[in-house]
Amino acid sequence: MYTHAIAIAILGTILAAGGAAAQQPAPAATNPLDAIPDTMPFNVPYGPPISAARAQAAIQSAAAEATKRGWPVNIAVIDSGGNLVAFLRMDGAQLASIAISQHKARFAAIYRRPSKTYEDAIQLRDAKYLLTLDDAIASRGGIPLVEDGKMIGAIGCSGATGSQDEVICNVGAATINK
Repeated sequence: MYTHAIAIAILGTILAAGGAAAQQPAPAATNPLDAIPDTMPFNVPYGPPISAARAQAAIQSAAAEATKRGWPVNIAVIDSGGNLVAFLRMDGAQLASIAISQHKARFAAIYRRPSKTYEDAIQLRDAKYLLTLDDAIASRGGIPLVEDGKMIGAIGCSGATGSQDEVICNVGAATINK
């Protein structure tokens, strides 16, 4: 009988505590994905597509930097619609990186941001949901090409480490992004 009384007392205490907890207001949302920014990030309007001559100039600039550093890579330039305009596979560049360089450039053009933004979001902020987006690539080395405030294309490099790819792309992008 004594054991039953203790059990009933413990059960009553648990139920009372649960009821009190249920009456507390819900804590404020702490999920950063629930934050609503005042302005839309990466809202660069699309412009006319980059010309073949300008795309080649960006590739040549990037290739000169890669050659100087001894990093054989693949370099792709995509227009503002995500279509390949120019491509270079340097001698000795990794074959698998042909498609990856184009993918990085396409990502930068259609998402209007450097591919490093997705790498950072997934690696540093654990934003795994980004992996579900079409044509997303979470690897640096894709840089938008912006002229007069409008997206005209993007450059992508692949074949070295991500940080090396990004350095080469930035040099190529500097011929356009002034």
